[in-house]
Amino acid sequence: MSLTQIIGKLFVPRQHALERHQNEGEALQRTVLERLTQKAKDTEYGRNHAFMAIKGYDDFRSHVPVNTYEELKGDIDRMRQGETDILWPGRVKWFAKSSGTTNDKSKFIPVSRDGLHDIHYAGGYDSVATYLRNNPKSRLFDGRSLILGGSHAPNYNLKDSLVGDLSAILIENINPLANLVRVPKKKTALLSDFEVKRERIAREAMTKNVTNISGVPSWMLSVLTCMMDITGKKHLEEVWPNIEVFFHGGVAFTPYRKQYEQLITSSRMHYMETYNASEGFFGIQDDPADKSLLLMLDYGVFYEFIPMDGGEIVPLWGVKKGKNYAMVISTSCGLWRYEIGDTIQFTSTNPYKFIISGRTKHFINAFGEELIVDNAEQGLAYACEQTGAEVLEYTAAPVFMDENAKCRHQWLIEFSKRPEDMQQFSDLLDQKLQEINSDYEAKRYKDITLQHLEIVEARENLFNDWLKLRGKLGGQHKVPRLSNSRDTIEQLLALQK
Repeated sequence: MSLTQIIGKLFVPRQHALERHQNEGEALQRTVLERLTQKAKDTEYGRNHAFMAIKGYDDFRSHVPVNTYEELKGDIDRMRQGETDILWPGRVKWFAKSSGTTNDKSKFIPVSRDGLHDIHYAGGYDSVATYLRNNPKSRLFDGRSLILGGSHAPNYNLKDSLVGDLSAILIENINPLANLVRVPKKKTALLSDFEVKRERIAREAMTKNVTNISGVPSWMLSVLTCMMDITGKKHLEEVWPNIEVFFHGGVAFTPYRKQYEQLITSSRMHYMETYNASEGFFGIQDDPADKSLLLMLDYGVFYEFIPMDGGEIVPLWGVKKGKNYAMVISTSCGLWRYEIGDTIQFTSTNPYKFIISGRTKHFINAFGEELIVDNAEQGLAYACEQTGAEVLEYTAAPVFMDENAKCRHQWLIEFSKRPEDMQQFSDLLDQKLQEINSDYEAKRYKDITLQHLEIVEARENLFNDWLKLRGKLGGQHKVPRLSNSRDTIEQLLALQK
């Protein structure tokens, strides 16, 4: 009997428990809501919003407002300063640094001890449980796991308090036994210089029997490309003959799938998507033949949904298939009715399965950079101010990685007054985007993940011609400013010729 068969027995009870998601979604969520409000009733937020009097969802909805980061920012900063019992009981010591808002370069999402275990680690555990259920012949635990993570730093110099990437917080607090079956070493995993870390990870991992890898597709591809260069091998299974699964999340996998399939030609290779964010772990691809994700209903997360076409916010049991919803969460990390900015569509309500349909606003998040329209506007305004240029219209989209793992953002800009030095304008825009968006800054570091942006100068009236062709010239119609897809920019470039 293999080690995986022995360890796999530990996951059987949870595999059976997950069957409750099939028919008991509403009951699971009502239980989560009661547990969350009861646990937090004596916090400052709980007292201010009468959690003690909440007897069900209707009470919760009437007592607690829907929040963005700005509404909770003051309380979160007090928590970062060491104050206790603010949004969640006790002291929260860990804060996941995420992309910024209109007013701030970064958000700092609280990660409580409860949330660490009953949301984030629970999601990792269930990913493995689901994979083993779908692949009974797996040898997952007969080798090592390569887990990519970011880095962290002290939080306001408070003892034992950290701020940084969620992945680094998870690695820092992982059960020591897990370190026996994963690579790289903890010290390497938490290095802040990705250029140094990438090569060290490659060198540490290439001599190990790695069976599974976990991380963001763009970052992982960069590490694997480095390892191929060092070893001189063409295919990953030449280095790791027992590689069998990539647990991926963070950005859409579609642009990377072809490159991974070229790199890993083994017929035994599997790909499993997860929906994990700084704010929580929300979904798992439980059926390899279905791109939809199973919504995880018995973690420390209570869900609500705002119809994007207008209408009243609804709990899980009020959603309909095919509609676009903005997701709102309440969690055991102290986020209460918090809009995370993602939109989803349900493909099934028994069980509750969904696809990620986008963001509540236009954005680019092809490589984990989470560039929002406000960032773009600030960057362009700065570049124009410094050069005397004037921008009439623009749109931007990613150029996905080529075989050398190179990628960039491509900006198509129509100027009413063009800059004398286009390279200077480009440099200033890129510089400002790094200054105001920490995720973009991290991906641009030393040109490793994201190369310098490219500007294509649009001909006169290009954007108006594009709108006119679609019967959308005038009125409130606008060209999408940022897009994760190249559809719009390719149509414009075709019209440019």
